[in-house]
Formats: sequence, structure tokens, C-alpha cells
Amino acid sequence: MRLSEYFLPVSKENPREAEIVSHRLMLRAGMISQMSSGIFAWLPLGLRVLDKIANIVREEQNRAGAVELLMPTLQSADLWKKSGRYDAYGKEMLRIKDRHDREMLYGPTNEEMVTQIAAAGLKSYKDLPLNLYHIQWKFRDEVRPRFGVMRGREFLMKDAYSFDLTEEEGMKSFNRMFVAYLRTYKRMGLTAIPMRAETGPIGGEASYEFIVLAKTGESEVYCHSDYLEMETPPEDVDYKADLTPIIEQWTSKYAATEDVHDEAEFAKVPDDKKITARGIEVGQVFFFGTKYSEPMDAYVQGPDGEKIFLQSGSYGVGVSRLLGAIIEACHDDDGIIWPKEVAPYYVGLINLKSGDEACDAACESLYEELSDAGIEVLYDDTSERAGGKFGRMDLIGLPWQLVVGPRGLKDGTVELKNRATGEKQSLSTEAAITKICTE
Repeated sequence: MRLSEYFLPVSKENPREAEIVSHRLMLRAGMISQMSSGIFAWLPLGLRVLDKIANIVREEQNRAGAVELLMPTLQSADLWKKSGRYDAYGKEMLRIKDRHDREMLYGPTNEEMVTQIAAAGLKSYKDLPLNLYHIQWKFRDEVRPRFGVMRGREFLMKDAYSFDLTEEEGMKSFNRMFVAYLRTYKRMGLTAIPMRAETGPIGGEASYEFIVLAKTGESEVYCHSDYLEMETPPEDVDYKADLTPIIEQWTSKYAATEDVHDEAEFAKVPDDKKITARGIEVGQVFFFGTKYSEPMDAYVQGPDGEKIFLQSGSYGVGVSRLLGAIIEACHDDDGIIWPKEVAPYYVGLINLKSGDEACDAACESLYEELSDAGIEVLYDDTSERAGGKFGRMDLIGLPWQLVVGPRGLKDGTVELKNRATGEKQSLSTEAAITKICTE
């Protein structure tokens, strides 16, 4: 993409309304634009990252055996009344009426709707197990929206729902999602620790929040430091195998949110292993058995023709929130430092003297070769001064900056900068392309 043809409204000024780093940098880097309290438009650069995150989530869900669908954002209030949550959910739910005066709501989550879908489609125990997921915009009317996309009112979420015949089989589905989450976050360059947590309005018995440690986290968390060194399950993990050993490894040491923190248990952790910190929730998994299937009469026929209510769990990933969490974990004083897999572009190509015949020709050649190699390039072909170009590229945080100028071309070289380390190298164009394509 040529910057002269792109929409990237960056700003040098720190916005007054931004309280945390991710909110400030997303606004400055032209990734989002605030439309109203807690509601944002996603601008081209931000949308590219959002799509990258969603695709990683999707790939790991598919690998774990979940099946994608898409449910509507508007739901009938009757479904929620049947489950008993319509009045219990509280003012976070946006309740509306259509022109026929029927009560509707803008979905904050989808347990009721997906249970109805499963009940209509599943007839026999032979149809199980089943895990359905979608990536969908949701709305929760927060009392005090803050921290940009970290606690907005409208947000993009992946929510999955498992259905099984027995509690034992249900926990196997729970374990598959647990492992998929560990892999998902690691691919984004994050260390997310599963911590015991309250079930909240979702309900159920088993629940873990996946927490990224950060100074700007909303809540205080407590954990064993060994979690920071644990090995993430590999890409070829067998989801059909017994995953209990992996789950035990990741739940055997102390890790809890402040809502369920047990000071007596935490005291058993060696002092040099204790971590008390702030944390950002980037996902949560629940197993709640027949909490929704019984009131909604969602069942299958068992082996002997008996009526068996579905055992269920739900699994959420805050896709838009993850973008903010990654920035909180990956930035410096100059701007964002994107991990490779979620970067909006991989290379920022900077023409230091647009209009110069040699610089233009070299940049066009590099742009074409990198693009042909499948590398995503943002080409700064504008006539802005060098300082402004460097500052903008540091702000938006692409992994590599490839700088072409008259002085270097006379020596047959270009400059390649690694955004994360700050290391700069003068290389031939061929060597620069090779390094970008192989790292």
C-alpha cells in the first residue's frame, strides 16, 4: 500500500481523554476514531490488526475442532426470559423494542441463542460432541466506559459454545478450548496466565480468566511466577488425546483474580515466587453443565431413548480488547512495537527523497519484489521531511523499516531497521530483501 493513497490520520499530540498507553497510541496512530462514549470507528490501520487477531483466533478454534457460524446481534427477550437472565443481567444489557412493541436486546453474549440452535439441530447423542463459535460485535452498556478499546461499550468478541452428553465429555471440550487459548495468545506475542475467577452473569462452576500482566490492568491479580516460564502447547498438539496433563500443568500453581483470591493459599507460595500485579483480562472459559439446557429444554435422545439434557460450556476471547492488550505489552516511548503475526504491515518502506529518480526507481523495485514475495509493505512515498517519516513509522510500529536515500544508493546500500531492537544495518538491496523474507 502506498501511503499517498492511504488513510492514516496520525497525530503528534497526546489526546487528553486517553488515560492509558494503548488508548493514546491507537488514537495517535490513526487506528481508531471515537464516535461516542465507548464506541469507536475502526480506521484502516486498526482494522488490519483487528482482522489479523481475529484470523489467529479463528485458526486456533478450527484446529481445536470448533465449527464457525454467525448469530444475529439482536436477540428476542423471550429467550433470555426462558433462561431467567433477562432481569438478572442488569443495566449493562441494552433493551429495545421493535415497531411491533416486541422486546428485543442487543446481545452481550449468546448462551441462550446458541442453546436454542443446538436444541433444534441436535437429535441424537451420536451428534455429539459439538462446539459452535462465531466472531461478532457485541454491546454492553458500561457505567463508565474507559481505557479506549479495553473497556468500550461496543466490542468484537469470539464466543464458542460446547455441547456434550456427559459432564466428563463436557470437561474434555473445556480442556480443548483451554489449550487453544494458550496457543492463541502465545501466537500474538503475549503471555496469558489462566487464573481462577468468578463466573459472573454467565454462571456455572468452573471458570478461568486468561490474564496478561500489565501496569494498566483493571484488577489486581496474584500468581506463581513459574507461569511466566511455562511451555505453550505446540502447534501439532493432539486435541483428540487426553489433555489433562497440560491442564494440570497450567492450573497446579496458584493464580487467581482479586475476586476469588485466597490469602491463606497464596501464603504457601515461596516469597521469591509470588507475583502481585495488575492484569488485563483477554478471555474467559466457563463450564456450566445444564444451566441453560434444562430451562430451555435442550436435550438429545440417549442410547436407550432417554431424554438427556446437554452439558455445555462457553468460551470468550475479547478480540478488540486484545489489540489494546498487545499495545500495552509491546510499546516504547516512540510508539507501538507490533509482534510479527499481528502487525498491520510487515515492512515500512521509506523513500527519503520522493521525486529523485534514483530513489523512486529503487523504492519501486523494492516495493514490487517484496510484494511479489508475499510481504505486506506500507510504502511512504510522500514528500514529507525525513523526520516526520521516521516518527510516523516508529509510532505505527511495523516490524521492519527499510530506508532508501540518495547517499546510501551512491554506495549501493539501503538501511534496514528492526523496530523492536532499534538495530540498523546498511545492506545491499538483495541482502535487505533476503533478511526481511527469512526472519
